[in-house]
Amino acid sequence: MRRSRQQIIYEILKICRNGVNKTTIVYKSNTNFGSVKSYLQDLIENHLIYANQGIYQTTPNGISLLESINQVNVQLYGYDTTEPMAVEE
Repeated sequence: MRRSRQQIIYEILKICRNGVNKTTIVYKSNTNFGSVKSYLQDLIENHLIYANQGIYQTTPNGISLLESINQVNVQLYGYDTTEPMAVEE
């Protein structure tokens, strides 16, 4: 099943919470570099993530959006879609 744009954005925002590079975003979001580039540009323009020396991190606005999307998912589907981020070694 194909994922919606909203689902991919949600995944990218979750992945970027602790600051990651573009390659990590591509692999963890199961997308390609071309798609990720477009999503990152949109997210940066909308102040949902920021980039600093190749590291992408979710902004407070992005965290707020994640929380809002999660509240909708809880109401609609009855489950929490967030999980603790694994610490990368």
